[in-house]
Amino acid sequence: MDRHLLQLYADFIVKVGVNVNPGQYFLINCPVECAEFGRACAKAGFEAGAKDVIVRFHDEKLARIRYENAAEETLAATMPYELRSWLDYAEAPGGACRLYIDADDPEAYAGLDGAKINRANTARAKALKPWTEYTMNDRLQWCVAAVPGRAWASRVFPELPTEQAVEKLWQLIFDACRVTGGDPVGEWKKHIAMLTQKKDQLNRWDLESVHFSSANGTDVTIGLADGAVWEGANSRSERGIDFIANLPTEEVFTAPHRTKVNGVVKGTRPYAYNGQLIKGFSVTFKDGKVVAHSAEENDALLAELLATDEGACHIGEVALVPKESPIRATGVLFYSTLFDENAACHIAFGAGYPTTVKGGQDLSREQLLTMGVNDSAIHEDVMIGAEDTTVTGLRKNGDTVKIFENGSWAF
Repeated sequence: MDRHLLQLYADFIVKVGVNVNPGQYFLINCPVECAEFGRACAKAGFEAGAKDVIVRFHDEKLARIRYENAAEETLAATMPYELRSWLDYAEAPGGACRLYIDADDPEAYAGLDGAKINRANTARAKALKPWTEYTMNDRLQWCVAAVPGRAWASRVFPELPTEQAVEKLWQLIFDACRVTGGDPVGEWKKHIAMLTQKKDQLNRWDLESVHFSSANGTDVTIGLADGAVWEGANSRSERGIDFIANLPTEEVFTAPHRTKVNGVVKGTRPYAYNGQLIKGFSVTFKDGKVVAHSAEENDALLAELLATDEGACHIGEVALVPKESPIRATGVLFYSTLFDENAACHIAFGAGYPTTVKGGQDLSREQLLTMGVNDSAIHEDVMIGAEDTTVTGLRKNGDTVKIFENGSWAF
């Protein structure tokens, strides 16, 4: 692994992705096996002027032991200090910003009781919702970026010895995040400008709905929420600080109307949910709700996901990603939503982002629901884009526009 690129990557994530500002608390979630990278990000945070850097380590192997041995009510419980330990930083003078370093094994909990894990995680998500609202509403800067964990790398490249797999995955991450050329800041400025041009045109069209179709059987019309706004790449916190929420990102996305989705979608990539893979799914919507579903692998887990709460069987996001995406161009299945969602058009079961409707950051969840923005304890992205995907938009004035043709931007 190129140490220069490693530090360049860490600096870019912290100083551009998160965009740590002087006087802020910088909160980092980091896997224990990625401690070295966590320290590099902490150093970059202090260099950017962070008041303090707080690193919280997590360990999937320990989590698996807990899931195997602890009672469900224990796993679901949340002590009051857990929520306050986040909110105290977010509410402090100067505020906070957050980085989540992802190195998850996509099948860390394979063979365990998926329903038990889902119920426990859902209960914790509800208890911690006042904190997650900070990211869902862009109230602070936040960023998710990846580091190749050993188990994840071996899953992506099972034919290689572990160290070689890690090295190869590092290189793909550097490529996908535009670090390899040595000028990520310059490359991302150009990339953000392109995505901004796309989202601006979509917003000018003032769309009422979008229709997806492909030869694999996807045929779905997705109505958009009232006042829907297309977003992409660059976000802005309530303090007016720009940041990039996902590294990498290739998408332009908005809020569907939770009751105006009709048709069938077919999954084009497996996706990891609670440490297990769901493959080959098909979902049918009627008036926004999933009324039928199946999966070639882990159909029961898909059922658990969709039954998480009332909003889990509706969608909160629809995103456009062209087949020219550099993540798709690798030909690699990453088994990581962070990467695979940026290789294909996708939808997300569960909560919508308030920022994807006009003035949404200042509205309550009840007000957002009346606009059609979905609410749920989950937000799970699933890939539906194919090589031949066609996307057509219906404007509110009755005109139709071609958005995608054969998997590529049509404008």
